[in-house]
Amino acid sequence: MKLHDGLQLAYCTNVHRGETWAETFAALEQHTLPVRRRVAPGRTYAIGLRLGQRAAAELAEPAALLAFRLWLERHDCTVFTINGFPYGSFHGTRVKEQVYAPDWSTPERVAYTLQLFTLLDQLMPAGAGGSVSTVPASFKGFIAAEPARRAAIFKNLTTCGRAIADLAAKTGRDLHLGLEPEPLCLIETSEETVDFFNAWRSADRAADGLLGVVGVNYDCCHLAVEFESAAAALDRIAGAGLRLSKLHLSSALRVKPDAAGRAALAAFVEPVYLHQVVVGRAGTNEVRRRYVDLPDALADVKPTLPDDEWRVHFHVPLHATPGAPFADTRDHLAAALDWLQAHPGACTHLEMETYTWEVLPPALRLPIGDQLVREYAWTLSALAQRGLADAALAAHCAREAGA
Repeated sequence: MKLHDGLQLAYCTNVHRGETWAETFAALEQHTLPVRRRVAPGRTYAIGLRLGQRAAAELAEPAALLAFRLWLERHDCTVFTINGFPYGSFHGTRVKEQVYAPDWSTPERVAYTLQLFTLLDQLMPAGAGGSVSTVPASFKGFIAAEPARRAAIFKNLTTCGRAIADLAAKTGRDLHLGLEPEPLCLIETSEETVDFFNAWRSADRAADGLLGVVGVNYDCCHLAVEFESAAAALDRIAGAGLRLSKLHLSSALRVKPDAAGRAALAAFVEPVYLHQVVVGRAGTNEVRRRYVDLPDALADVKPTLPDDEWRVHFHVPLHATPGAPFADTRDHLAAALDWLQAHPGACTHLEMETYTWEVLPPALRLPIGDQLVREYAWTLSALAQRGLADAALAAHCAREAGA
């Protein structure tokens, strides 16, 4: 939905199952429309669409695309952003590190991403701009096994960036791709993000002219897991001349790794997603070590320090704390919104991304529609407090959420 200062807000539909277009559309009918009726009556409603490669190919068929365009018009909905991070299956099966495959060293990733932009162009209203978020170039484990991937990544980003720029020039739209830093990936910290883009520019002079269409998708959960200060990280990215394509509004788990903390973390071990763990010094930005997945951290018997804190890449709901012995990283998200308030226009695409509903411990799992409405209520209240959203809309959502 449209907010103040040109901001657009949506929730990402990657929270719902759907690998085919038929499954994706069914989720929009079953889940998105009821949420839309509760949070945005009488308003145009924005959808943050997740399309895997198969669903995108099926939606690209003329009949399917026309039918969806008519559906959007009938329900007064728009699409301004697409999550193009997971290429294949994302629910109900082991995803783990394969969520980064195919990475940006492959032609498959380029073709898929460009198809998403083509679809986005045909789904958005006239004159509107759009974004696609994508993997953080590659997984560090992939690069360690095949260092030659780096050169292919730079080449493919140039190819894709030129194609996006050509489409933007042809259509008059502001189109942009956001690489999403994530723990244990080729770009995970804000410093590594800047270094990566500088390396791309050094490898290919054409990259300088593509920074308006290839930028960064800043996920608050991911950078908080890295013990980063939101203001410092966003200043670093923007100060390097990189575009902030989209801001993912998300929160991570925090816990002291004592006996109680470790025992409680067992409820978050699950076989689908990768839950990287970063160990740092509580109350500081100091990082001490990293684990690829939560079971690796729990299996490590090395002594911990009294001021150790674990931050776990597990997206937890925005509207409530996960409860003792856990804390969350909504302070990082709040600081990112403070930064956005102080830098009008620096990023206009906002997306709530708590995709872990199916694997949340039962105590944290509300009916999906209620969870989404409560996330809207929390987010719109936080935005309204900063003058970035309408207070009446925030109050309406709060009433719908029962807050």
